[in-house]
Amino acid sequence: MDPQSQPSAYNSRSIPNLALLIPMLAAIVAITPLAIDMYLPAMSTLALNFQTDVTTVQQSLSIYLAGYALGMLCFGPLADRIGRRPMVIMGLSGFMLTSLLIGFAGQVEVFLGLRFLQAFIGAAATVVVPGYIKEVYGDNTAKGMSYVSLIMMLAPLLAPSIGSVILELGDWHLIFFVQSAYAVTLLLLVLFALKMPSDKDMDTRSQKSFFGAYATVLTRQGVKLNIASGVLTSFAFFCYLTASPFVYMEVFSLDKSYFAILFSTNVGALMLANIINTRIVGLYGSLRMLHVSTFFGAIAGVGLLTVNLLDLSYHFTVMMLIPLMGCLGVMSVNADAIVLMKFKQETGTATAVIGTLRFGCGALAGPLLAMFYDGTAVPFAALMLTAILLVGICQLNRPKHQIPPTV
Repeated sequence: MDPQSQPSAYNSRSIPNLALLIPMLAAIVAITPLAIDMYLPAMSTLALNFQTDVTTVQQSLSIYLAGYALGMLCFGPLADRIGRRPMVIMGLSGFMLTSLLIGFAGQVEVFLGLRFLQAFIGAAATVVVPGYIKEVYGDNTAKGMSYVSLIMMLAPLLAPSIGSVILELGDWHLIFFVQSAYAVTLLLLVLFALKMPSDKDMDTRSQKSFFGAYATVLTRQGVKLNIASGVLTSFAFFCYLTASPFVYMEVFSLDKSYFAILFSTNVGALMLANIINTRIVGLYGSLRMLHVSTFFGAIAGVGLLTVNLLDLSYHFTVMMLIPLMGCLGVMSVNADAIVLMKFKQETGTATAVIGTLRFGCGALAGPLLAMFYDGTAVPFAALMLTAILLVGICQLNRPKHQIPPTV
């Protein structure tokens, strides 16, 4: 897999070495899953330290997601107006400082407030990454996004283990000091290595107001149904993330170590799907890849629901989830790429819309799963299938004249 072999929207001499650029962009996006997952093993320790209950500390997850969504909404249009590089520098600097301050927090209220700020300011750095990818890969944006997604998936897979190792070496404070050091390292790398043509090209800047930028994104022809497709795909992801511990460990009575192996297997399916997408999306286009992956995802979703309605062993659930998760990975990057290809100056705003709606819709997964809870994996399978079928409906209902010719 060689990102440098892919065509660029600019002369190859005007952009940094892609062998460095793509991992760097992926590492920037990875601050979010690292910030969310790295401190999970320390939940009980934090509760004891702040003399409160674990449920109060767990609220920091929802607070972080809320702060991140709000940050994307604020910084997306701002990045389109003043440029991406200042946003990355500000976001990483703010993330570094707030992470450091969290390590010194002595009260749970301060901890929760700083977590909100950490997410809010960190969003400034991550919201610009899809725009950079589009700048480099042009019509092959989905290919570039697959490369970034492939690398970034390692973050949530490794973060809890990293957090556990850190706890063995020191206290919970060290986790956030490590996050701060991570941001410092990225910031130095960005200052010296992230120099893109768009950072100096004023023609790529939007002159629209904050609300004008959002109006442009939300009214652009052919965008809404593809945004909906990406959001529904994320909802299916969140259903899996929310329900998988219960399904594997409660419904099928598997131990934690086996659950970790199966969870990693599904992450592996996502990574393999992104590798496949990088290889063939240039031949078939994002639109066809989205349609094909939705079709096969629906088949896998029907299979997942069927094996659980028949109350078959967990082996069948695993066999259905592997192709299903792979299809979701392909659906996600191609739906986003189709949307981004619609914009030249409002990629930050478009990314903010996509990200905010995804987190908002994803947050519904938990309450809906709880509402339909029956002690089996059927509600989980049914919700995932419903989301994929709705993606199919969105694609079938899109007028033919709205299909972008470049994808």
